[in-house]
Amino acid sequence: MAVRGFLRGIGGKNAMPQGASADGSERPLKPIAMGDGATRLQLLDEFEAGGIGWFWATDDQNRLIYLSPAAAANFQVSHEELIGRPLTSLFTLENGEDEEAAERPLPFLISARTKFANMTVKVDAGGDPRWWTISGKPYQDANGVFLGYRGGAKDITADFERQRDNTRAAHFDSLTGLANRNRMTRRLTAILTAYKAAKRSCALLMLDLDRFKAVNDTLGHPAGDELLKQVAQRLERIVGPKGEIGRLGGDEFQVILPDIDDRGDLGELAHRIIQMISQPYSLDGSRAIIGTSVGIAVAPYDGIEPSDLVKSADLALYAAKGGGRGQYRFYSNDLKDSAQQRREIEEDLRDALSRGELRMYYQPVVCSQTHKVKGFEALMRWEHPERGPISPAVFIPIAEDSNLIIALGEWAMRQACEDAAKWPADMTVSVNVSAQQFSTDSLPALVTNALASSGLKPRRLELEITESVFMGDAATTDAMFAKLKKIGVRLALDDFGTGYSSLGYLRKAPFDKIKIDQSFVRGSTEDDNSNSAIIAAIVSLADALDMETTAEGVEAMDELALVKKRGATLIQGFIFSRAVPQEEVLEKLADGNFVYEPNGPEKQRSQRRTLFRRIGVIHEDHRYEAVLRNLSRTGAMIEGLLEVPVGTDLVLDLGEGQLAICRVRRSQDATQGVEFETPLISDGADGLCTRHRISPYALAAAGMPLAALPPGHYAMPDRRGARPTDNRRFMQVDVGMGASRAA
Repeated sequence: MAVRGFLRGIGGKNAMPQGASADGSERPLKPIAMGDGATRLQLLDEFEAGGIGWFWATDDQNRLIYLSPAAAANFQVSHEELIGRPLTSLFTLENGEDEEAAERPLPFLISARTKFANMTVKVDAGGDPRWWTISGKPYQDANGVFLGYRGGAKDITADFERQRDNTRAAHFDSLTGLANRNRMTRRLTAILTAYKAAKRSCALLMLDLDRFKAVNDTLGHPAGDELLKQVAQRLERIVGPKGEIGRLGGDEFQVILPDIDDRGDLGELAHRIIQMISQPYSLDGSRAIIGTSVGIAVAPYDGIEPSDLVKSADLALYAAKGGGRGQYRFYSNDLKDSAQQRREIEEDLRDALSRGELRMYYQPVVCSQTHKVKGFEALMRWEHPERGPISPAVFIPIAEDSNLIIALGEWAMRQACEDAAKWPADMTVSVNVSAQQFSTDSLPALVTNALASSGLKPRRLELEITESVFMGDAATTDAMFAKLKKIGVRLALDDFGTGYSSLGYLRKAPFDKIKIDQSFVRGSTEDDNSNSAIIAAIVSLADALDMETTAEGVEAMDELALVKKRGATLIQGFIFSRAVPQEEVLEKLADGNFVYEPNGPEKQRSQRRTLFRRIGVIHEDHRYEAVLRNLSRTGAMIEGLLEVPVGTDLVLDLGEGQLAICRVRRSQDATQGVEFETPLISDGADGLCTRHRISPYALAAAGMPLAALPPGHYAMPDRRGARPTDNRRFMQVDVGMGASRAA
């Protein structure tokens, strides 16, 4: 009998079927009558206790008068303390990860006595978060008098968290926690759609990491993943609440910055990002150094639609990388042509060596006290048969991206040693070694062979190395330094202090010299500029480590006096000589006069770029054409208007919506020197631009279709459609033809 009962209990083969009696006969059905309040109440109690669902009720003032005990157990106060509290005080609305979802105003629905169903709320109970769905219906008496709400609730925490995780996986990068490409595309689309109607602006920054692949190759993919996490954290600290950051994949990042169109502010932010990303990273005991380049586009100026703005920012990023990396660049209409030109230069560079188009030039490095030349830095030059001279700032980054830098570096090493062997026996030659070339096992053999074939003594060869060589494996880097020093060559740390300097480099690496970057020399004589103190600190550090120092980029007499006073050992810059070909070096050295006399302006002033392009000049209701002769941050020289009085206010139309308000400070015949009301800013490369531009919204209000700013010049927006008058104040001169004409 006990066994039979046991089998019944576990549902064995002798267990009785449901509805069967002990003797096997069918039991009669006993439905619960609707009037059986006690049994129905028991069912509700079991329903509540089982967690299948709960009940709640409020009075006519929306205060709780009932809450299922099992539901009340979720809170950290007693059931009695919950009764009498407003229902809405127990919850906070929860819309998950989708901030674009419309808010569901529970307090409003209750105050409006509206029925609601399956509303997701977060339980405000402390401890681990819980989520419920609640439903409610207003309850009235027979006379229609509102008595309160009656409703139900259910715990959906497990389902909610699962859905939230799925949503987050669809919209956020699992590695860094940043928004992914899908979310960033949706956010940018939503913002630009809303801002188009509100006539607001939005900036977009595109970034990718320089030399990230080398980290993966040398330290492994886990280290690369950790590096990406740290990059994301640094970006979040810099950008903060001003914008949203996303990782698009690989080493590509994007930043959306609503309501920012000041290119001065954007340039400063991009500069901070570049500086912060370039600081060293600690990766499981190893040290890595990378960089970044930034492309900037602003809606509606550079694109109205999301795809157009992204394309503009991508072109700006491409230009920033092409300009030498570690730079930012604003979008401009000519970048499309620049991208094509860069591809053409890369193709031509592959054949430049074999065609004999590359040459080595040499810039003297002189003693700071005697001005006697101590050596020369070898600098590569490219004379293109059709394009003419191409700047190293253009073709060297292209060579690095296309893996041509190794071949160029080998040729430069051999040519420099061969040329230097013809100089006096105590003069050195400095050759730049790229990070890629430094990481090749063949570098010591290349140096040895170049010295042997030229007959140059090892002590006369100085290898200039940037701090980027320290981004790889420390043991491999140290081994390379040891091999090079064993050969007997000198080592110089180039561009010290510009990005990610560390005293650890100087402690470990056997450098003979520190080169003070020209960015510290420039501006060092200005009041309230800390560059002078930085120069002094670098010189003191070098002295303590028994190293020489070379101050680069000295151009003015006041800069020369300052670096000499601060104790720099050697000086290099235009004040003594530009880089010249080997023939001119030999001619200078032939007569035994090894002293270079300084020749430069007394003071360094804002750099002026010599230009020759047509611009618009607006005065009152009239527009003239003129030629822009030169341009600096604070002013310009224009030619084309006769006898414009000093003090006249003008507006220069520099193209692409850039209007610069200025005042004439000097005027002679058809030439005027003007001073800008607001200084221009750097475009991140070698150009200048205005902080602000004409808004496409203003142009649209004046009758133009809303679109990104096309190339060309513009009239003042509020002058569009105005009838021209004939009382022009000035006569326009056709400076191109040398003849004047009445305008």
